[in-house]
Amino acid sequence: MRRITVLLAEDHTIVREGFRKLLELEDDFEVVGEAEDGRQAVAMVKKLRPAVVVMDIAMPLLNGLEATRQILKAVPNTRILILSAHSDDAYVKNATEAGAVGFLLKQASARVLSEGIREVNKGHTFFGPFIAKRLPERERKSLDRAGRPKPRKARLTSREREVLQLIAEGKANKQIAAELGIGMKTVERHREHLMEKLNIHGIAGLTRHAISAGIIESSVQLTIV
Repeated sequence: MRRITVLLAEDHTIVREGFRKLLELEDDFEVVGEAEDGRQAVAMVKKLRPAVVVMDIAMPLLNGLEATRQILKAVPNTRILILSAHSDDAYVKNATEAGAVGFLLKQASARVLSEGIREVNKGHTFFGPFIAKRLPERERKSLDRAGRPKPRKARLTSREREVLQLIAEGKANKQIAAELGIGMKTVERHREHLMEKLNIHGIAGLTRHAISAGIIESSVQLTIV
């Protein structure tokens, strides 16, 4: 029997180890790697080519949404199953727009997690029971009164999203430049573009936006610079 290769992307070690132990009880799964942040997940997927990635959203350096985008750009056949502690409509919407084909809450049972991995591996979408019930309502909210899709907000580039996360994590321009391998002036330009596109003027506002969008968790200790 050919096993389904799985990569786990989760920044909490104890949670990641728990997922591994659960999946290793199943004969048809093979956990080929573990990543503790989104940047590491992208690199490992490029190298290991797993069939399915079980991805947390809120991770340091590069969140799961942006990691999903970068993974699917590099390895389009990989299937992304989001496993999050948050069930807000915005989280689900952002995840599916990034390219994830499944979304489960971390409270889900081992049986549901296993079923989700098997289903997305087959090429299907899979949403946990609680989220699946709310999908039709979420779709209705995405339409205006005339039944047309509501206009989308300004799209951020991949680099702008990376800079936004690092700003929200309290990194100074110099630290962001070093982390991304770009110049200070480039960081400043990205910061200006973010504020212009999001119509947000101030680091505190960008941080609140990052929290509401699920890019970082509100529990993260932030230093506004």
